[in-house]
Amino acid sequence: MLACSGECVKKTAALGHAGSRGRAEKGIGVARLVSVRDDGTERRSASLDRLTALLKEDLDSVNALILERMQSPVALIPQLAGHIIAAGGKRLRPMLTLASARLCGYPGDRHIALAAAVEFIHTATLLHDDVVDASDLRRGLATANAVWGNKPSVLVGDFLFSRAFQLMVTDGSLEVLAILSHASAVIAEGEVLQLVTSNDTETTEAAYLQVIRSKTAQLFAAATKIGAVLAERPRTEQEALEAYGLNLGIAFQLIDDLLDYSARQVELGKTVGDDFREGKITLPVVVAFGRGDEEERKFWRRTLEDLEQNDGDLEHAIGLMRKHGALAETLERARSYGAAARAALAPFRDCAEKRALDEVIDFCLERGF
Repeated sequence: MLACSGECVKKTAALGHAGSRGRAEKGIGVARLVSVRDDGTERRSASLDRLTALLKEDLDSVNALILERMQSPVALIPQLAGHIIAAGGKRLRPMLTLASARLCGYPGDRHIALAAAVEFIHTATLLHDDVVDASDLRRGLATANAVWGNKPSVLVGDFLFSRAFQLMVTDGSLEVLAILSHASAVIAEGEVLQLVTSNDTETTEAAYLQVIRSKTAQLFAAATKIGAVLAERPRTEQEALEAYGLNLGIAFQLIDDLLDYSARQVELGKTVGDDFREGKITLPVVVAFGRGDEEERKFWRRTLEDLEQNDGDLEHAIGLMRKHGALAETLERARSYGAAARAALAPFRDCAEKRALDEVIDFCLERGF
């Protein structure tokens, strides 16, 4: 049963949202985010619990469908696919599809298969990412490529992409197919662009943002937009949910890139400093490089362009980021995109789904702190 009726849709309100705002407090080595309600009281430890509880029945159906569709008579496929799917995550992207459909009053069940398709696309990109990045750890577990090798990981990633498109074709909507196929193409473009900018300390902030907008935020945007499309809501509402997902995805990735230089490994679920060791150019690097003197820039060129890294270089890099406020700056940018995501929800009437989607923003900003 819908927690929010079909009338839980567009409200002609100003885009200002009486939700929560944030302030950065200096913590140990990095600014720590504290959510602040408009009455001045603090709200900590945002989670996905509200959203997960609201969507439990639908999410159970999505998980069952994922398990069914990852099966194959080729035994290695379900073994490898099951490894990365079981490893995890919180199913954030498919939950965005489920929640946006309910927010828009969609009464059917097509959102189940499409949420599974979104998760298959995401999982396929993770498999490919780990191969490209030569990663050994994801969410605290050995990556599939570390266990089975690169070739099986790439091929099973292709299999999962194919499963996603099978689900889209079965759905039968050309509009949904266009949205998700476009997202898949943009994600691939983002991955290639990241390869081009990797190890290039002259990378601009604009180029960096284009990478994360493409490889991360595009799927968030598609996941939320298709909920409104399923409910046949007006174009303005489809675009509002797309903007919510896009800005949420950018904020999510900014925090992810920040945590690589600040979180404890047990919290992050991957080896802290991986981005540094791989020579990835993320916003903390862009800011620190831009504000540094020539001696500091020589350090960045040696460690990130030439990949000549010595003991203590990671700690020195973090020290330079702190010196120039690069981590705090990255957090501020993430908060700005979070605010834009929150504003995009303003046209929708208050209901349980809207409140849960609002809390997702706080979760993405506060994780790891």
